[in-house]
Order: sequence, then structure tokens, then C-alpha cells
Amino acid sequence: MKKIAVITGGRTGIGRATIERFQKEGFQVINLSRKPVAMEDCISLIVDFSQPDWELAVKQPLEEHLQGCEQLALVHNAGVHVNDHALEIDPQGLRRSLEVNVVAPAILNRLLSPYLLPGSSIIYIGSTLSEKAVPGCTSYVTAKHAVVGMMRSTCQDLVGREIHTACVCPGFTDTDMLREHVGGSADVLKSIATVCTYNRLIEPKEIADTIYFCATNPVINGAVLHANLGQVEN
Repeated sequence: MKKIAVITGGRTGIGRATIERFQKEGFQVINLSRKPVAMEDCISLIVDFSQPDWELAVKQPLEEHLQGCEQLALVHNAGVHVNDHALEIDPQGLRRSLEVNVVAPAILNRLLSPYLLPGSSIIYIGSTLSEKAVPGCTSYVTAKHAVVGMMRSTCQDLVGREIHTACVCPGFTDTDMLREHVGGSADVLKSIATVCTYNRLIEPKEIADTIYFCATNPVINGAVLHANLGQVEN
């Protein structure tokens, strides 16, 4: 069986670990990101989801690489984190957040629809903030809430096609995005780790294992899975 995984934002962090996980299981992986991923046997297509008409550049190569695909796993991992206040929103920042986190997955679903045969899956990557909020992240919280809504709509719209979906919501994971968000401060990262009941950050590999589980187990169709090691609630 020809198995292919299309993974967005796979250059670093959770995306890269997810590429490795699917390759381990015999999937040909196609990565879509702004910069190529330097991994053996991984096909990289360069794309910036925040730019208009990006789909025109990847449509043909995607179709060529997907010929003969019998099982497709589509993982919407690419994301962008915008720090902002609800009453001081920069419209461009909000639009960028929505374009990358919400609009791009919708476009990819449409582009790859002909290759989503029975046994395929569409996995969305949300966040702890997909179902709650914290101060100073309005655009990000809004976009990640929308990701859950899109996943639930996907589940209903694919009834009878034997294609399943889920939304994996990682907690605080040791990624470049998190480190950039805290300005590279080791003290802040240590403080963040205390929010988890295990008193540590999550490893990208742990989230990748969860994503692979969801992509290959249709029983979780329509589920939102919070992969956060348990968070301490105050």
C-alpha cells in the first residue's frame, strides 16, 4: 500500500518529530513549509501560508507526488503565534493568524480531497488555548478555537466516506516557537514547566506519537485530545 503523509510546518519542533514518526511507519512524507526540511527521503515544497494564492505554487507538485496514493494522512501543523490585546488588535496580525491557522488548512483540504480515500485522515493541531484563553493572545486564541470548529465540521461533512479527523491540542512543548515566545529565557521556561503536573515541558516526540495515533485510529473521529501531561489549574 502506498501511504503518504502531507505535513505542514515540518522544519522544526512538533512538525519535524511528526515527519520522523510517519517515516518510521513507512509513509512517504511531503512537507509544506517556508523553508525546506533537511531530512532524507522527505519531499519539501516551499510555501508561505500567510501569502495570497500560495496554493497555485504547490497544486501541481502535490498532484504529481500524490499519484497512486492509497492512504493519505494530512496533518495541519503549521501555525503562527501572535501576541495582542483584545482592544488593541492589529488587523494584519489577526489576518495572518487566521490565514495560517485556519484558511490554509481549509484550502489544503480542498486541494487534497481527490486523494482522501477510505482509510485516510485529517489531523488538526490546536492548542491548550483551543478551548480556553489567557491574556495577551487574542488572535492566537481566536484562531485555535476556530481550528476545533473546523475539525468538528470536517467530521460531520465526511460522514460515510470512512475518513476520520481529530484535533490534537499540545500543552507546553519544548519547541522553537515556545522559546521565541518567551525570548529564550531559561527562567521563564522553568516557570512554565511548573504549570504541568509532571513539572517538565513536553517533548516534540511525545506529541508526534499522539498525532500518529490519531491519524491511524478512526475510533477517535471528531475528538479533541489535550496532550498536555495534565495542567495545574489555579
